[in-house]
Amino acid sequence: MEETTFLIFIQLFLATILGALIGIERGYKEKPAGMKTHALVCMGAAMFIALNRYTLQGFPLEEISLDPSRVLASIVVGVGFIGGGLIIKRKFEVEGLTTAAGLWVSAAVGAGIGMGIYLPSIFATFLTLFVFHGFTSFENKFIRRRSDHEAPQR
Repeated sequence: MEETTFLIFIQLFLATILGALIGIERGYKEKPAGMKTHALVCMGAAMFIALNRYTLQGFPLEEISLDPSRVLASIVVGVGFIGGGLIIKRKFEVEGLTTAAGLWVSAAVGAGIGMGIYLPSIFATFLTLFVFHGFTSFENKFIRRRSDHEAPQR
């Protein structure tokens, strides 16, 4: 097995694990997109980056316009479409927005892994978990308590 193929295998595995970590929290809270969805989106983003990076090797650069930002933009749009399907408005509440944002971050983490930006991608994964857990505790303690006493305006 050549070195490039082995590196892609490692990147895909790492992206799958990091995406799964983000998705575990969503699954635990019984949200619509959990561990499997986040893992697949993260791994898929890494694969798209790897495909872009490695399939063009061997082509003369003067014959091909090589712009990695086009692949990144396509990932953002594609995941935005998936995330839009997660967002539901029921009466006076919007549901699924945090899960959609987590899915969006999973795609960014996967793209980072595919580009070889390992430590920032791992750090982003743990920041996301901190936001999911730490911010929820903060909201429950300080923000939701105050809004519970206020009557909803319609």
